[in-house]
Amino acid sequence: MKPLDLNLLVTLDVLIQEGSVVGAARRLNLSTPAMSRSLARIREAVGDPVLVRSGRGLAPTPRALALREQVRNVVEQAQAVLGAFGQDVNLATLERIFTLRANDVFVGGFGGRLREHLRRYAPRTTLRFVSEGEHDSGALDDDADLYIGSVQKFGADIKVQTLFTTNFHGLARSGHAIFHGAVTPRRFAAYEHIGVSRRGRSHGPIDEALAEQGLSRHVALITPTFYAAIFALADSDLILPAMPGHLLPGVKRLGLDLRAFDVPIDMPAVTVVQAWPPRLDSDPAHRWLRQTIKQVCSDASEAADAAL
Repeated sequence: MKPLDLNLLVTLDVLIQEGSVVGAARRLNLSTPAMSRSLARIREAVGDPVLVRSGRGLAPTPRALALREQVRNVVEQAQAVLGAFGQDVNLATLERIFTLRANDVFVGGFGGRLREHLRRYAPRTTLRFVSEGEHDSGALDDDADLYIGSVQKFGADIKVQTLFTTNFHGLARSGHAIFHGAVTPRRFAAYEHIGVSRRGRSHGPIDEALAEQGLSRHVALITPTFYAAIFALADSDLILPAMPGHLLPGVKRLGLDLRAFDVPIDMPAVTVVQAWPPRLDSDPAHRWLRQTIKQVCSDASEAADAAL
């Protein structure tokens, strides 16, 4: 059996991120010809072009996109193993405030579980959540350790890891008339909606999807957070049209008389990531936090899927 060259995984990871042989060579301190030879070896090993010419750069093939997350995880695990030598952190005595920039959707779905994990393994640490702010593009333009939220256009130097993907469901009080028949697009649009927007917007992807079917809706109430919207549902005939699925188990624990339903229009799933600046990439405590968040999100997402 031909021995594996794990350096090719690191090279493939950087090539997919950069979309450029020159850019990947620069990041790995290699010459452009050396990087081209590595790409040729990767193509032979994978049995796929991996990257193909697109405009002035290179674009990943469907096969490369399918491998991207798996390759990233393997590289991160290898880096964690190698980085642990001589860089162990004593979690039991670690005193540190971790600042996470995230919205209430993440805090409500995972904040409690995450803090419980830190209490068990790093009891002297503090977990501090701050809001996303007015402009997503500035999510890491401060002293936050991590940005957690939907995929944004980060700078080329920002490290990004996928945490989970969530789908959307409708939510209304159990006795709502929407449950008296099939939830069609027309019936879905007929009832007054709650909009959730920290900027107070009333128009969004739902309206565009309805407009494609010649329908429109009335957004009668706009709240800045999903949790404010949830408590407004129990005493009204409003419906919440797009509740993140991973929050539904938490809604059930609140004991409110609410019921979920499938949204009858196309609602693309949202991918949630964690992103951090390069200055923290090799920090052992920060690395441990990232790995912990990844595991907590994976466990909680599996539980949410089982509950639906």
